[in-house]
Amino acid sequence: MKNWTPDSWKTKKIKQGFPYEDQAELDEVLVKLKSLPPLVTSWEVETLKKELAMAAEGKAFLLQGGDCSETFAGCTSAQIASKLKILLKMSLILTYGCQKKIIRVGRFCGQYAKPRSKEWETRDGVTLPAYRGNMINHPEFSPEARRCDPKLLLDGYWHSAMTMNFIRGLVDGGFADMYHPELWDLDFLDLTQQNEDYKKFINTISDAIRFMEITVGRISDLKRTTFYCSHEGLHLDYEQAQTRLVPRRPQFYDLTAHMPWIGDRTRNIDGGHVEFFRGIANPVGMKVGPTMEPNELVDLIKILNPENEPGKVVLIHRFGANKIQDKLPQLIEAVKAANLSVVWTCDPMHGNTITTNAGVKTRYFEDILGELRLAFVIHHCEGTHLGGVHFELTGENVTECIGGSCGPTEEELGNDYQTDVDPRLNYEQSIEMCLQIAQYMNQARSHAKE
Repeated sequence: MKNWTPDSWKTKKIKQGFPYEDQAELDEVLVKLKSLPPLVTSWEVETLKKELAMAAEGKAFLLQGGDCSETFAGCTSAQIASKLKILLKMSLILTYGCQKKIIRVGRFCGQYAKPRSKEWETRDGVTLPAYRGNMINHPEFSPEARRCDPKLLLDGYWHSAMTMNFIRGLVDGGFADMYHPELWDLDFLDLTQQNEDYKKFINTISDAIRFMEITVGRISDLKRTTFYCSHEGLHLDYEQAQTRLVPRRPQFYDLTAHMPWIGDRTRNIDGGHVEFFRGIANPVGMKVGPTMEPNELVDLIKILNPENEPGKVVLIHRFGANKIQDKLPQLIEAVKAANLSVVWTCDPMHGNTITTNAGVKTRYFEDILGELRLAFVIHHCEGTHLGGVHFELTGENVTECIGGSCGPTEEELGNDYQTDVDPRLNYEQSIEMCLQIAQYMNQARSHAKE
């Protein structure tokens, strides 16, 4: 890579940086991080890139999901298993709906640092640095808690390693054996005709799996599946510390995750994040928001993927249900005109965030679903493939987003609102969302054959 080194990003402007008070303390932590084993391997990264190349051609579909921001307290066997379980269920529904290979990428094993729209937070006349995630500082509102603590980077590494180890153990042990979707806790669905259709859809999936078991034996791909991990590569010192050359591969790999991504707030062309990401061999995600201009997007893709390698760049567009029709088509047209290979995915969460009159951040289920439906329609009209979806979700039944078959309502948000940053779809909403998507994709596929 021309004029690139793992630390060349330091010569560029850094957005969303972290004001550490003691550089020597930070340097000591980074030396330790560099000596620790990688969290993922280069051959896993290369396998994911090949699968993403299939998604770019419309032959596979990416399901990316997980917590808005992981917490150290959430590194428990129960919570990790619940996140894995919800993604497995969603992936099986999508497999049937789109009849394609589903690529499963979790927002876990490193999603401990968050960008914020405001650097400072004021309460009762006291102003302190914003909470930036467990790898940076603590959510409690005190000077001690909000101090950027370098030692938390090591805590982030260890919690990521424990999470990844447990996930691999679960998958290798057969946790992904999903042969009985009729047991999928669908009691939350009411008795409306629409939700009766959901239950029929699940029964159809179950029948199809039983038929395959009888005729060709058990479906090994459903039993032993692959999970990849991803996070926003916000803290460049942390990313650099785990970036290295590996034997028999002449490229640098960021081995903190299989697919790190660049946020919408840090994608400036002349910035440190784009500089760092252009040099690593990993597939690179990039959030694309409403301020992105067509020429800017084309330039960014060419910088991140100068060889136009399939599966290298994943564009995660996030406009909001009321802006996607105005913004997305012109970006698609620009990328097509430049003949660039990308994976188009839709993040319907971030553009649909609102604040209630009571000051609670939330999202409406119908807005999220509305943006997704429009994304499918727009890509179809433009002759491109929507190659994936990107959700903030949890396997727990929290009350953070409004709507869906079983609520919660705005008044019920306080019943179990857990997130310190952005609201997530809960278990029931995630399953319902996926059923809606799968039905839509199944119907579209049927119409295309007619």
